Amino acid sequence: MTRESRLMNTFQDPGFVAVRAEGAYLIDDRGRRLLDFVQGWAVNALGHSPAVVRDALAAQAARLVQSGAAIPNEPSRALAAELTRRADLERAFFACTGAEANEGAVKLARKWGKLHRAGAHVVVTATGSFHGRTLAMMAASGKPGFAEMYAPRIEGFRHVPYGDLAALEAAIDESVVAVMLEPVLGEAGVRVLPEGFLREVRRLTEARGVLLICDEVQSGCGRTGRFFAFEHEGIRPDVLTLGKGLGGGLPLSAVLCREEVSCFEPGEQGGTFTNHPLLSAVGLAVVDAVGRPEFLARVREAGARLEAGLRAIAAEVGGEVRARGLLQAIDLPGVAARDFAARAIEAGLIVNPIPPSTIRLMPRLDSTDAEIDEALRILREVLAEVRRV
Repeated sequence: MTRESRLMNTFQDPGFVAVRAEGAYLIDDRGRRLLDFVQGWAVNALGHSPAVVRDALAAQAARLVQSGAAIPNEPSRALAAELTRRADLERAFFACTGAEANEGAVKLARKWGKLHRAGAHVVVTATGSFHGRTLAMMAASGKPGFAEMYAPRIEGFRHVPYGDLAALEAAIDESVVAVMLEPVLGEAGVRVLPEGFLREVRRLTEARGVLLICDEVQSGCGRTGRFFAFEHEGIRPDVLTLGKGLGGGLPLSAVLCREEVSCFEPGEQGGTFTNHPLLSAVGLAVVDAVGRPEFLARVREAGARLEAGLRAIAAEVGGEVRARGLLQAIDLPGVAARDFAARAIEAGLIVNPIPPSTIRLMPRLDSTDAEIDEALRILREVLAEVRRV
């Protein structure tokens, strides 16, 4: 099979082509069995091609694949009921990507601001944040240079340092309608908000009469060891976005909100594949599997094992580890992240490099101790190799 590709050059070629996969492992076009600790950037919550997803797909495909976005279907209603119940919110909207969900959340906030806050429209976000790759979400993101990449930039977003409450308070004026925060900055190398910070933000937004939007596209659906990352702080946002792991490998995202914020009228929000019955059926099966208390307890246990191993490695090289559940990163001073990741693939492990020297890990949520120990062993071997060079 030829490796020549006519795909646009939108990602760094890893040097192999995925052929098939199962569980924690991906098999490439050279027949190598690679332990995948990226899992589609935290998308494959239950690993590659899990039976839960396959069975839900087959069962729903035999009943109804697509009814059309304007015709209600039972799977999307059932998933909406389950997710809103878990989040203590009242309304749901389903799309395909996290960027689409975040854009929907901003649209909802601006409509709410028009109705209830004298036309306020500015959304405050954090430096280092990542909310997606649409034009608006690139402007919302706090990634350096992101908003200007396709100038002119979309206006209406204001950035403050992540975890700086005083700066956030100063940024909220009469033009602001919402604060949008990730409880964990995944793309910036797993930066976790200080304990209690989200509670203070909740108090501040309530006092100022603005909405709190939690972007849990990457950190939600069990990734942090709680079903929702905001549960670590015991708060309830006004709007919540989910994606990635929600579909267990399929393109599914969600916007959840309080009843009082649900102000869209027919025709104001939608899309060809919104509230899709096939995707919703899979999402419901994933939520049922991941949302069990014993499953989430195991995520926390596996996360603690991986974190302990990474901290032992970091201690040897003066590095740093940041972790929340099974979303983790290790800084390796003096090590080129991309070179390290390429060498790790040759050694049988897929990791996510964040230049200059950070390695991010997002294994399947049902990772075994053996898989974690294998990943730690390979990381040690690769680190020893690059330090000898």
